[in-house]
Amino acid sequence: MSNKTKRNHSIQVRLSDEEYEAFNHKFNASGMKSRSDFFRHMIFTGYIVIFNDDKMNELLKLARSISNNFNQVAVRANSGGKVYPEDISALREEVDKLWQPLRFFQSQLMSLHH
Repeated sequence: MSNKTKRNHSIQVRLSDEEYEAFNHKFNASGMKSRSDFFRHMIFTGYIVIFNDDKMNELLKLARSISNNFNQVAVRANSGGKVYPEDISALREEVDKLWQPLRFFQSQLMSLHH
């Protein structure tokens, strides 16, 4: 759509103070000169990404578990204890479990590019 297009329809949107502040922040960061152009650009080229909170929480739980297990192995190693191949193997398995959904998530985000 060109800027010379006759625009004879108007949309009114009500925002809370927080929403208005977020809109202004994104508009200012865009470098665009017109709020209308920014709004149209977001409508026609923007994306709505919905995160599944349950899946994100699973990833966070797994990352915390890996961190805790790694710290336990590090404490044992730093105190003169042995680090067993099973420890490293278990950590690798947990990391692999984390990377698989992260790679999928990345591929989904990358598919948003035009």
